[in-house]
Amino acid sequence: MPEEHPTFDGLGLIPELLSATKRAGYERPTPIQQLAIPPALAGRDVLGCAQTGTGKTATFALPLLQHLDALVSNKPRLRALVLTPTRELAAQISDSITTYGEDLNLWHTVIFGGVSDKPQIAELRRGVDLLVATPGRLLDLMSRGVVRLDDVELFVLDEADRMLDMGFLPDVRRITKALPKDRQTMFFSATMPPQIRRLAEGLLDRPVSVAVAPISSTVDLIEQKVFFVKKADKRKLLVDLLGDPEVEHTLVFSRTKHGANRIVRQLDKAGIAAEAIHSNKSQGARTRALDAFRKGDLSVLVATDIAARGIDVDGVTHVINFDLPNVPETYVHRIGRTARAGASGTAWSFCDAEERSHLASIEKLIDKRIRRAK
Repeated sequence: MPEEHPTFDGLGLIPELLSATKRAGYERPTPIQQLAIPPALAGRDVLGCAQTGTGKTATFALPLLQHLDALVSNKPRLRALVLTPTRELAAQISDSITTYGEDLNLWHTVIFGGVSDKPQIAELRRGVDLLVATPGRLLDLMSRGVVRLDDVELFVLDEADRMLDMGFLPDVRRITKALPKDRQTMFFSATMPPQIRRLAEGLLDRPVSVAVAPISSTVDLIEQKVFFVKKADKRKLLVDLLGDPEVEHTLVFSRTKHGANRIVRQLDKAGIAAEAIHSNKSQGARTRALDAFRKGDLSVLVATDIAARGIDVDGVTHVINFDLPNVPETYVHRIGRTARAGASGTAWSFCDAEERSHLASIEKLIDKRIRRAK
């Protein structure tokens, strides 16, 4: 069990990493950090079952950096690989590594699709100790001889269940086949369906298993409410709810890209500034919208599930499910955006006649009846 009042000082981290966590404003490790960082520092494989918002990135980033710092080398060479499903998540992991590794003499870069590969190739040719990558761009650069994984000693597979959802498991298997057998592996997934469990068994050697924040305890922190509404009336209801001064920093989920665009147009007509992020938007547009939302310059961000995976923004006051997801676990991922690292939050869901079965599946998963709006 995690300690009740832990500190980072007790985890075995080197002074450079301790000072970086303090500068970043982190005073106490989250439960997964307490449980997983010490065995990871000891060189053990780790199997982590943890949802977003649990402090997962630091759980693997800090041990990676500490191991790399101990492997003194005159010239950077690729010794650590983090594989993650989306561009946004890759960029955020890279930012975290920059923050935590500020006092270390290590080089890292991030590669993902949707942007020119030339600057990425230039960085790789200069030499890096650690690479954060999405599967498609990594395989492309491997096939062209730009990236070789022969020296990788540390491998992290992040968001494995989302890799499965997005159809990336064949790519993941091709990449892991190119890794040295003698390595340390950390494997993280919010859920453990049979395919993901089999993948983990094939990649891990006598791992330390860590599971935190079961679904029911995560959602208990969040004030949830469902509005029964006709499909045609959803946009008007959204405008009315966003007019409440207490609804300050809101993430709205749409099931489709076109739906997200329609919501933004409707909000614009109502005088509410909003941006959409989804896979049809350019990487630059998505990054600008996310940065504006993170800084508070934009109070409403409309997202599809795939684009939103990996959004890690503090201070989200409300999540609104404009469309209910047909996969109940997705509901938990969505509403967790407003309860970061133990904070409370508010999640409102719109449910039309066709979505009643989705609501029933969600309530069965979380073992809770969501309060009905009057």
